[in-house]
Amino acid sequence: MDKYYSYADFLKAMGRNQTVSEAEKLLKDIYMDLFLNHVHREQRKDRLLTLIDGALDQKDVGSFVVYTNELRQLQHESV
Repeated sequence: MDKYYSYADFLKAMGRNQTVSEAEKLLKDIYMDLFLNHVHREQRKDRLLTLIDGALDQKDVGSFVVYTNELRQLQHESV
C-alpha cells in the first residue's frame, strides 16, 4: 500500500506529449493510495482502542502496555 510517488514523476507525466490522462491516472493513483492508507490507519486505531479498553477491563497491564505502544507508534507514523 505504501507506494512512493514523487513530484518529479507527476511532472514527467504532465510534460509528456501524450494525453493528459496519463497524468490524471497518476494523480488518481496517488489519491487512492492516500485514501486507503487513511482508512487502514483509522481501522487499526479503532481496533487498538477496543483492545486497550478490553485490557483495562481485564486489568491486564501487559496487554495494555503493548496496545498503547502500538497506538503511540501508529500516531507517530501518521504525523
